[in-house]
Amino acid sequence: MNFNSHLVQRILRLPAPPTRAVTVEHDLRVPMRDGAVLLADRWAPKKGGDGLPTALVRLPYGRSGMAADPMARPLAERGFQVLIQSTRGTFGSDGPWDPLRREREDGLDTLEWVVEQPWFGESMVLVGSSYSGFTQWAVADAAPPQVKAMIPGVSESALTREFLRADGFSLETPFGWGVQVAGQERRFAMPRAMLSGRKFQRVLHTLPLDRADTAALGHRYDYLQNILVHDSDSAFWDGLDHSDRVSGIRVPVSTVGGWYDIFLPGQLRDYRALQEAGRNPRLTVGPWAHLSMGVGHAYTAETLDYGLALARGEEPAERAPVRLFVMGEEKWRDFPSWPPPGYEPTRFHLQPRGALSTEAPADSAPDRYRYDPADPTPAFGGARMAFGVRTGRVDNTELEARPDVLTYTTPVLDNDVEVVGEVSAEIHFRSSLPYADVFVRLCDVDDKGRSTNVCDGLTGLTGADATSTAVVRLWPTAYRFKRGHRIRVQVSSGAFPRFNRNPGTGEPRGSATTLRAADQLVLHDPEHPSAVVLPVRQPG
Repeated sequence: MNFNSHLVQRILRLPAPPTRAVTVEHDLRVPMRDGAVLLADRWAPKKGGDGLPTALVRLPYGRSGMAADPMARPLAERGFQVLIQSTRGTFGSDGPWDPLRREREDGLDTLEWVVEQPWFGESMVLVGSSYSGFTQWAVADAAPPQVKAMIPGVSESALTREFLRADGFSLETPFGWGVQVAGQERRFAMPRAMLSGRKFQRVLHTLPLDRADTAALGHRYDYLQNILVHDSDSAFWDGLDHSDRVSGIRVPVSTVGGWYDIFLPGQLRDYRALQEAGRNPRLTVGPWAHLSMGVGHAYTAETLDYGLALARGEEPAERAPVRLFVMGEEKWRDFPSWPPPGYEPTRFHLQPRGALSTEAPADSAPDRYRYDPADPTPAFGGARMAFGVRTGRVDNTELEARPDVLTYTTPVLDNDVEVVGEVSAEIHFRSSLPYADVFVRLCDVDDKGRSTNVCDGLTGLTGADATSTAVVRLWPTAYRFKRGHRIRVQVSSGAFPRFNRNPGTGEPRGSATTLRAADQLVLHDPEHPSAVVLPVRQPG
């Protein structure tokens, strides 16, 4: 019995394969234009593998074990031959390893090499999630005609750039990923990473932050220094952003994401670019975070159902362009586009005494809270990627009990309220300091009073000591607030360590050492109509 085959089948909830007898050809040498050689492994059925459609996976995490086996084996057992390649500077491929930097050139060179191999048939599909999805976006607009489809999971064409915004630096994800890849080729690297989650969370408290890499790794690490120095709008990152290429992609695309995935906003931006270019892409979004098992189920199934059909010159089974899991309703639904039609932006205004309503706000005094970066408002659940922390939907009771978190809640709903699309907030705000952040979270309060997070976002303000409007882009969502529940909005000044804590001083994030507490005001009156804006359809 092939234990790994049966285990992967069970984990990914797949039907039994036509064959469990696969062979792996190790360390194929793939030449690059600059003379570097990248290593790849070829998985294929022991009989009849030559000429099958090729699934190409390019990744920096290794070609064996849990990084590769659950990705390559189910495809090689069910109609593909699989080429899984280590990106430049990782696991035997020539270096140096410079994250995200060479994926277009190396990817195009790899495609050119694959189609010339004697075992190649007539078609290829680009597959993989996260970084492997990024490697697809980097080349797809210039892919040769043999590429028949691409299936990127929980990924986007600019990948980490959103995390590096000057007005909202997402500390935990890029820093945690940088630490992971820096030590990933050490023995037992993955178990070590899983066991050291608490230590890593402590490392993120390091001041100044430009010493946190040494605290985590024992030495300085260029990638981590670079994310602290260069904001997302810096020309330093230009070669890593392929979003301007997306509308030129003609390869059929089916993209799989999660409502609590770290890359969701960029993924939906890419989908809309394809949709507006008339490319007829497919989109599947489930109730998942980045590392959720459901992502693996969905994109493996999509690779086999959609990608394999196109690689064989067949039409995939017909389905709606957009398939979304509507949370709250806990049901998959089909839609014609993203965002779907029929959902109107509706303003839910912050009101006195913690109320929330579609009515215009009445005259009222502002609400106050004190934010102290030495005891920062913590991150609870949501769109995170870190070992040892809870992600996705969680109970917000403990968070909402903090004095630095304001809540605004509707009366009990008489009817279901369905929200599908882009969510934003406009918060009229003033701080005792010129530098402050505004974090907004949308929650569902059930009939027992339990508050569960739906989506959220953060933006930073400069000149916050004068009254201004913080425009906060929350994560998109699909959620049905049921009759008998209530809609709640949280307002605070952080979600640490998912987002970097704002020290209140305006110092550069890498070298800041002083932490200053601030008194914050949230205004909600006719002249300052703070609100969350929800795309609403109320089912009849």
